[in-house]
Amino acid sequence: MNVKVNSITGFEDAFVAMYMSKRSWTPELDQKIRRECDLVLNRHGVVINNNSTSFEDFQEMLRKLLKMGKNHITLLRFIDIAIMTEGLHRAGQDDVDSHARRFDNRIIRTSTRLATFSEGEMSDYYKDKVLTTNAALNILGVDIPDSFEYDGSRYVRSTNGYIKEEYQDDKDVKRGLYMESIPSNFVSKINLCEWGHIFKQRNRDGHANPEVKEWAETVMEQIQSIHPQITRDYVLSIDN
Repeated sequence: MNVKVNSITGFEDAFVAMYMSKRSWTPELDQKIRRECDLVLNRHGVVINNNSTSFEDFQEMLRKLLKMGKNHITLLRFIDIAIMTEGLHRAGQDDVDSHARRFDNRIIRTSTRLATFSEGEMSDYYKDKVLTTNAALNILGVDIPDSFEYDGSRYVRSTNGYIKEEYQDDKDVKRGLYMESIPSNFVSKINLCEWGHIFKQRNRDGHANPEVKEWAETVMEQIQSIHPQITRDYVLSIDN
């Protein structure tokens, strides 16, 4: 499995929002915030200038935002985290999909209807742990037919089993033989507030499949490496 946090964005509007409640926002302050973010961050939200007054100002605004955002969680919803995941097993994908509302439905995965998976294709987590029946028979030298007759119909060999001949090219039928171990890719985006909820549920101390825990911890490590103030402990403290 490969996981990559592609960007963390939205700091400008999050900082601006922080000054709205008490009417301390002004057009001049708005411009200053956006100018300093432009000087400090690239378009992916990664720091490119950490040796300037603007960087110090950015860090101070981020400190204030995180302090306020623990309880005033709407502020954290302005910050978006974009994540690319390759090779999480399908059962784990289902665990992540269960949080689709937390992602604001911004989660698109490889479709078992539109995509084709080959015999024995598995995520790294399941490799060397399980064998499909067909793989086991091949290892044992047991030949199985490419097709056979049953109950008046012909069934032809397909991924992980057999399909009635008339449906052999029907993707909605073929997906019925796919196993939970198949690798799934997905691209997603989630705001920092909602990430706090998911991380609480799916981190190494939570209730999830081991590969899902690994996914959650890897995302969290990358977030903290990009912006060290957004720590693991901080995310767990978000009141959501």
